[in-house]
Amino acid sequence: MAKILCVLIFGAIIESVGVAILSGGLKEINVRDGALPPRQILRVVIDGATNGKILLGVALEAVFFGMLLYLLSVRDVSFVWPLTSLGFIVTALAAHFFLNEKVSAMRWAGVLLIAVGAALTSYSEATKPVPAPSSAAPVTAANDSALRP
Repeated sequence: MAKILCVLIFGAIIESVGVAILSGGLKEINVRDGALPPRQILRVVIDGATNGKILLGVALEAVFFGMLLYLLSVRDVSFVWPLTSLGFIVTALAAHFFLNEKVSAMRWAGVLLIAVGAALTSYSEATKPVPAPSSAAPVTAANDSALRP
């Protein structure tokens, strides 16, 4: 469980830093109001594909996605996915400190609610009963001696 949480926390940090860097790069290519005339689309695609911040942000998001694939392969999605919301906490901090965004008290309250929800999810995993080991092979005289000290 500790290994899973470490991977998850590291993944949340990677994702949050990636999102902050990606946001900074997107602001550099100057897309206004989200509406682009068709002749501007090619310019934005080329600017985005050659912007170092955007490329680094996408690379960090890809690393996070790889970590998420690992986590989903070893744990229940109902456990892993809510805990990825811890990334919202780190993202709000990154936005505040690295992008100088003003994060209102209402947003911080929302981040706190997310943290409480994630804590409840991990608590429910900790209280889940551990299944008994399955006996794949019956104990026989041949393999019984291997089990004795």
